[in-house]
Amino acid sequence: MAGRNVVAALDLGSSKTVAVLAEIGPDAGLAVVGVGQVRSAGLRRGMVVDIEEAARGAARAMAQARQMAGVEPEAVMVSLTGPHVLTLQNRGVVAVVNPHREIGPEDVFRVLQTAQVVNVPSDRQLLHVLPCQYVVDGYEGIVDPTGMTGNRLEVEATLVLAGSSSVQNLGKVVSRAGINPPVREPVFSALASAEAVLLPAERELGVLLLDIGGGTTEYAVFQRGNLREAGVVPAGGDYITSDLAVGLRIPLASAEEVKCRHGCVLAGLQPDDEFVEVPDIAGEGLKTVSRRMLATIIEPRIQEILNLVRQRLGSGRAYLLPGGAVLTGGTAGLAGLAQMAADILEMPVRVGYPVVLDGVGDMVRGTEYATAVGLLVYGARYLARAQAAGALEPSAGGWWARIWSWFRDFF
Repeated sequence: MAGRNVVAALDLGSSKTVAVLAEIGPDAGLAVVGVGQVRSAGLRRGMVVDIEEAARGAARAMAQARQMAGVEPEAVMVSLTGPHVLTLQNRGVVAVVNPHREIGPEDVFRVLQTAQVVNVPSDRQLLHVLPCQYVVDGYEGIVDPTGMTGNRLEVEATLVLAGSSSVQNLGKVVSRAGINPPVREPVFSALASAEAVLLPAERELGVLLLDIGGGTTEYAVFQRGNLREAGVVPAGGDYITSDLAVGLRIPLASAEEVKCRHGCVLAGLQPDDEFVEVPDIAGEGLKTVSRRMLATIIEPRIQEILNLVRQRLGSGRAYLLPGGAVLTGGTAGLAGLAQMAADILEMPVRVGYPVVLDGVGDMVRGTEYATAVGLLVYGARYLARAQAAGALEPSAGGWWARIWSWFRDFF
């Protein structure tokens, strides 16, 4: 069944692969109509290590979501992450070509093109171009210069780069999974999560997004509504699971369950006389461990992750981010995490949950679905852009308008 303006999100995480289908309503709202989820295989630290295994997982998750929805998507958005992702700041400048000095979409297109002229390493490729502000004849802080009068147009942009081989391997996974329609450029996971959990006021004030997933922790700094810096720390919740499995001598699956059900990152908050039962390594019986012991294993790993992020950001950043930090991702639900993050990062911290969606949106309300929900937002924009472009006249002005719409809405 087609023709219902349905978009799909495919979040290929280190711990789980999630597929979500949503229908776009007349008011541009999103209603979730299908969800699929499988345990990830072939992925480690956000990167593909086995194409066939990863493809099978992606195909199963999408099949589950399609079966539940009973519809086919018109657009599929896929997440990308990994330590290879980095950001650069660059500026572009052009002269306005219109004889009446009115800035048109072609001028915006050209200035964004010049902003991309940077010395990109041979093993990296450009993933996103995100304009932070435009400058017309020296006047800064312009959001959209189209229609304004000026002689000189500048742009300050954030460029998101990704490893070329990682992007290509991700494309092979999606292709071999038989996912249709074809996927466009992947979306950096932190940008997708930001769409799902950040408030406009936080973006404007200055905020740090911290997405703690299974194999990676992504951070993104927003100021004046725009991305200023982002990166990926190659450590996440899976390391905590591994530490628990080794420290308690229990199977990994049991360690994951113990972490999710009883985990706390502050050992000082746990009493000595509360215990939980866990299976032994042979799976033949149960043994008792204290909640405090669990916390003493979890606490150092969380401290390590947060300190790595702090080092990446540098000192004094808290004063530049009045909006504080927003935690999301599968590990963000650990008890005491927000308190520890506030102490280490020296800023206010809250846990960010995805925006409430209609339909069966309750199924994707947890922090672990932030990236998938954000991808749906990107997909809705893409469909709206594509439909608007198809309605334009095939004239020169229409062509430039489509180019401008593509840059403005997608990036």
